[in-house]
Amino acid sequence: MRAVRQTAQGDSGRGDLLPSVIRPAFAKTFARCWLLVASSFYLWDLLRHTKTGLTDGAEQPFGGDFLNYWSGAFLAWHKTAAEVYDWHAFHAFQESIVGGGLDFYHYSYPPVLLLLTAPLAALPYVPALVAWTASSWFAFYRTLRLAMPGGGALLFSVATPAVFINALGGQNGAWTAALLGGGLCLLKRRPIAAGILLGLLVYKPQIGILLPIALLAGRHWKVLTAAALTALGLILISVLVFGPEIWFDYFRNLAILRHAILEDGTGVWHRMVSVFVFARRLGADIATAYAVQAVIALLAAAVVAYAWSRDIPPAVQNSLLVLGTCLATPYLQDYDLVVGAFVVAWLAIDGDLSPARRQAAQMSLLVLLLPFVASLLGKVTGLALGPLFIAPAFVATARLGQAEAA
Repeated sequence: MRAVRQTAQGDSGRGDLLPSVIRPAFAKTFARCWLLVASSFYLWDLLRHTKTGLTDGAEQPFGGDFLNYWSGAFLAWHKTAAEVYDWHAFHAFQESIVGGGLDFYHYSYPPVLLLLTAPLAALPYVPALVAWTASSWFAFYRTLRLAMPGGGALLFSVATPAVFINALGGQNGAWTAALLGGGLCLLKRRPIAAGILLGLLVYKPQIGILLPIALLAGRHWKVLTAAALTALGLILISVLVFGPEIWFDYFRNLAILRHAILEDGTGVWHRMVSVFVFARRLGADIATAYAVQAVIALLAAAVVAYAWSRDIPPAVQNSLLVLGTCLATPYLQDYDLVVGAFVVAWLAIDGDLSPARRQAAQMSLLVLLLPFVASLLGKVTGLALGPLFIAPAFVATARLGQAEAA
């Protein structure tokens, strides 16, 4: 593989943000302007969610979906975990916290997340939100440094559009990106640590849909074993701590939520960027949309398996896995694309880019842009156009993999 460009000057933001793909001076200026605008809007958005208690007076809470994570952790560790999957009890508890009426909020994650978010239960709601937002960004930044050893990770980590979308919605996209991106960066150097990070993604299984295929194809046995043991260990601990019934409650709710959020999508479809929702918004019925999703998922899995079984630069393999996952999973929202920053970093860090690598790096910028425009495009067009941003990057990266295969 080509040597990593070393012209950047550490993580102070003085180094090239996206060398050889975007003019560095323009990239840094744009990133700083975006950071100023985004941070100002974020603070304004928090302030407007204090109109009625900790709500905006229109049933939306201060901190967005973070209310679900904090409420789940608090109930699990202070009262009873069974209330987490009891919609009426969960809703009543949340309204008591924010001091106002709320729209329907729910806990859609498996019980393992109650273990991982346990520290939140020790903090009041607002300080917990601050800790969650700051720590998730810091975890993302620290792992992004692994993908950008030449510098620039600090500015890039705060200027990534999906980080803003993630913070605005109080979501977990930065944590997911840190685990997936960090695990892939450490794959060869520290396979056990990599496996543990990837295993923690069991709280969001749709993001790990292609991981077993990639690890098997690449014969990363230590990583695969560590990931499996981590995931199984978390599941077992959750059963021992909360009891087996909580898993039955989770799966009962999941079937209902799958229809309400994914298949129907009323109120949230404009945030969705998956192939399944793309097909649904074009008029496909549920069965047809699932069939289209399955075909694309199989194609993505085949490309990923081929790339990971060949002697292809890890940056290309990792990028294909992330982009392939975005095409393969039926449930993907704009805030999940924080991990797209790793794709840009992996593909753009070389100083002397070949035409194929340059094209792949440029196409990956579409994934970086998508979270910023997905919701707006959805509302304007009535369509979910996410795959039109992701697929070109995947195809260009697959062609790059073919060109760079040993």
